[in-house]
Amino acid sequence: MVPMGSTRSFRVAGMFAGIGGIELGLSRAGHETTLLCENDPFARAVLEARFPGVPVVGDIKELKRLPKGTNMIAGGFPCQDLSQAGDTKGIGGSRSGLVDEVFRLAESHDIPWLLLENVPFMLRLSKGAAMNHIVRRLEGLGYRWAYRVMDTRAFGLPQRRERVYLLASKVEDPAPILFHGNVEPDLETDHTGQACGFYWTEGVRGLGWAISAVPTLKGGSTVGIASPPAIWMPDGRIVTPDIRDAERLQGFRSDWTKPAEGVGRKSFRWKLVGNAVSVPVARWIGDRLAMSGGTVKWDGHDGIVSGSWPTAAFESDGCAFAVDISKWPVHRKQANLSDFLRYEPKELSLRATTGFSKRLASGTLRAPEAFRLALKHHIERMGANVTH
Repeated sequence: MVPMGSTRSFRVAGMFAGIGGIELGLSRAGHETTLLCENDPFARAVLEARFPGVPVVGDIKELKRLPKGTNMIAGGFPCQDLSQAGDTKGIGGSRSGLVDEVFRLAESHDIPWLLLENVPFMLRLSKGAAMNHIVRRLEGLGYRWAYRVMDTRAFGLPQRRERVYLLASKVEDPAPILFHGNVEPDLETDHTGQACGFYWTEGVRGLGWAISAVPTLKGGSTVGIASPPAIWMPDGRIVTPDIRDAERLQGFRSDWTKPAEGVGRKSFRWKLVGNAVSVPVARWIGDRLAMSGGTVKWDGHDGIVSGSWPTAAFESDGCAFAVDISKWPVHRKQANLSDFLRYEPKELSLRATTGFSKRLASGTLRAPEAFRLALKHHIERMGANVTH
């Protein structure tokens, strides 16, 4: 145990590293990246450019050894089988099931700390089967664990992005680290004068609607078809953000993913950004890990017997307990979405706007009348541009 009041740093091996969101956030908190493992060639190009001197390897199934002194494995393991937007095969799927490779490495190297990230739908899919599998493996390897769903908006970025962050340790109770801070945000409910994000690919079951924020950035297709959200701007325009602003919405600097263009076309960058872990969330966890000592009190313990998992929970003496806690550990000042955008956005195409508008009109979803009128005016103007 580290003495109370001291600081510490971890040596982190990043699995399923993507473009390095977790590792960048942890490094900003003073932790060192010892290895990056990523199978996607486009993401590897980014990692090799942005983490000079750090070994970058491919297939995790072929990884046998971690660098000496590594005391944490971190990774946002593949979500395709666990996502509501994916094929929902569950933890037994060929991609999300790769989390077992983390447990293999953790066991063979006796790694004291693990940090995992994934989509909240994993808590409900197949009555929580994914979490059941993960916590059984963790407990079988001697780890105590805690997890919490956190929203990227809490950290000052105008992107509504909720993700599960799970911390496990053989040497310390991880719960006080994750359950620090409990803010109930006063979110904007009036769209007047605000930029509003939505997904133009929806319109039947949902809108992905967000006031002064974009909905969760998505990875898009495996063949590199970009899937940016749309934004209804205060001046009435319907646009999509520049890829450089999408990077900033995840906490990266502009053009962080540009090295991927040396491997494939520019549109692949949207997939990389959509699949990334938000940097400031990882930074917050890294800051909490760097500190030691102290206790956290919380209310709302309910024994978990079966079924879907709650938005936060921890293990104690072999039992799992729910935690009644906000998805916002902090509430950092957030810029208005329209002010946040630094690069000129692109107008949503006539075809995309028309398709979305038809789906919205044929369904029963509620949407502000002013928004429907803005869509109509956008279609009329874009159509006029096409005919001239």
